[in-house]
Amino acid sequence: MQRRQFTQSLVAASAGLLLATSSRAVGVQDPMDAKSVTIGCSLGTTGALASLGKELKQGLDAGIAQANAKGIHGREIKLLAVDDGYDAARSEENVRKLIADANVVSLISCMGTANNQRILPLVDEAQIPYVAPQSGATSLRKAEYRSVFHVRASYTDEAQRLAQKLVSMGITELAVVYQDTAFGREFLADVTKAMAAAKQPAPKAFKLDAQGAQVADVVGKAVAAKPNAVLLGTAGDITATLVNEFKKVSPSTPLAATSVALSGDNLRQLGGKASGIALSMVLPDAARTSYAVVRDYQKAMRALGYQEFSARSFEGYVNARVLAEGLERAGRDLTRAKLRNALAGIRSNDLGGLSIDYASGAPYVGSRFLDLGVMGANGKFVG
Repeated sequence: MQRRQFTQSLVAASAGLLLATSSRAVGVQDPMDAKSVTIGCSLGTTGALASLGKELKQGLDAGIAQANAKGIHGREIKLLAVDDGYDAARSEENVRKLIADANVVSLISCMGTANNQRILPLVDEAQIPYVAPQSGATSLRKAEYRSVFHVRASYTDEAQRLAQKLVSMGITELAVVYQDTAFGREFLADVTKAMAAAKQPAPKAFKLDAQGAQVADVVGKAVAAKPNAVLLGTAGDITATLVNEFKKVSPSTPLAATSVALSGDNLRQLGGKASGIALSMVLPDAARTSYAVVRDYQKAMRALGYQEFSARSFEGYVNARVLAEGLERAGRDLTRAKLRNALAGIRSNDLGGLSIDYASGAPYVGSRFLDLGVMGANGKFVG
């Protein structure tokens, strides 16, 4: 423990990040303030994934406000969400500051695969609990990261589900259009492995640069390859741009993508062009009120004045609920260590149709929920 604290002190001091109110490294056993506690988050509310980041934060805000209304050991929970523009270096800088803040008990839902690749070693060194990294990358799910509590199923799980469904329908000639990012490259690898496991041909791969600058050229090449279906390894606005281009060039080409492909704003902007797109889902449909957790989410969103519901804000809400459960279990005398142990002790916790369970140990993954949905002309799932 002393080695960890000494190392963290050197890191914070060298970056000039130690605050006047926190002149030493924060240890996992340090007690939190009795009246309030802060949850830290670095996410892109500007930049390439701004629409996803804004919706994620809405859900986090809704979940935390709901927890505060019920009360957790008399403390007010505060969300300190810092914009990083979806830039990995800025994410790392933000998280260093959050870890050094003596009243930050946990991190939650920092966005991005490459971003979390830089964050998780810091989390491991500081032993600060970290709930629901906003990435399903399997590369982030390492047994040595014992302070990290994933909530969603992985991108590998999503890729396997998509590939298995397509193969079962006789659709075996696939193309993957992917962005040259950590997420895009890993998605391509996951689909390729899933097709190999099904004894089917490897997908034809078409790479976009990290900025997505050559959409028309890539779409033209993908259509010319005459695949039975195209899987999109992209997220946010670039996915909407790709969908628009595919609908213009080859409207009959079936498209499929992951749970992070499109924000609610993207779907509203696409309108009828979103019809027929198949998406994997790591949570129930945010509009399906037959689930108690969906009803609770919608109520919490409306309480903050939000009338639009999306998969991304729903995920933020669920993530906040998981953290709130950990805080409740950690008790009145709160420390980072007690919160981490409380989260690790969650077993078959039913949020209202969605179960969270960390019984399998590290790497901790709370939910294995997976489903597939097809978008209708109104931007909502059919059925």
